[in-house]
Amino acid sequence: MRKSLHFKSNGTFKIVQFTDTEYCEPDEEELQMKAMMKRILEKEQPDMVIYTGDVIASNKSPNPIQAFKDAVSVPEEMQIPWAAVFGNHDSEAAEMTREQLHYLQLSHRYCYAQPDPPNVHGVGNYVLEILDGLHQPAAALFFLDSGSYSPLEHLRVGFYDWIRRSQIAWYTEASHRLTARNGGEPLPSLGFFHIPLPEYNDIWDFSVCYGQKLDAYCCAPLINTGFFAAMLEMGDIMGTFVGHDHGNDFWGTLHGIRLCYGRTSRNAYLDQPFQPGARVIQLTEGQRSFETWLHLEDGTIVHDQPAHIPEGRALKIESTID
Repeated sequence: MRKSLHFKSNGTFKIVQFTDTEYCEPDEEELQMKAMMKRILEKEQPDMVIYTGDVIASNKSPNPIQAFKDAVSVPEEMQIPWAAVFGNHDSEAAEMTREQLHYLQLSHRYCYAQPDPPNVHGVGNYVLEILDGLHQPAAALFFLDSGSYSPLEHLRVGFYDWIRRSQIAWYTEASHRLTARNGGEPLPSLGFFHIPLPEYNDIWDFSVCYGQKLDAYCCAPLINTGFFAAMLEMGDIMGTFVGHDHGNDFWGTLHGIRLCYGRTSRNAYLDQPFQPGARVIQLTEGQRSFETWLHLEDGTIVHDQPAHIPEGRALKIESTID
């Protein structure tokens, strides 16, 4: 029997996003991270946990299978539904493929991920429905494999991979099917993948954003295959959530879609303090919107992240005030 997700009786559905946990072998840092994850889940009481890639650092691990089991052990032990997409570090070890990782996550009791659709690039492309009180689909969560490294580096095209056209075709078909079943009205939906879209650079450079960008730049692919345009055309995905850049936790809105970073759940590799933690996302049944906030390691809850106003926008605002 297929597992199903449901809005609570109060009409909400809460997700905790962990990202870039990069488990490799048990040490003090990983024990602290596991304790942090447990504290956050105990406090937030989410309906689902989602890992947005780099769940493990397979090339650093003597036992990648055990590392993955350790990474997901907290929601498993707490009996919380969870799912994951993969990042560039998950399958770097020669002996650990994405297919093996996906099979491994599907073997867990509380994993809600789904088998891959046929003839779609990547591993871990699936959609989950959230049901209302009448057991009808009321929202959807799309998961996509954003890949690892550019297959065209020999042509000096990029460094990181991108969402491929077969994945976009799969998404649009699944979205159309869900919309048709919903009487022609797109289901309120969210998207989860690891590597940010090129549009993440655009919103930081040209729009008002909220949060921090402490990495030098957004490590998005140089190739734009049009996934953002597909989301805009389908009209269902309200927000996307990524990881990858450990020092970034900002979000901004482009043409009505909120592009969000998670908050790294492990060391951000910065030369300044930056607490790890999680991003929390809450949907409300019947509403085409969502709330989101950060929950940091020390228990701090951040609802209002600092505004970032690009230089050109700041000048325009000042000119308007004058």
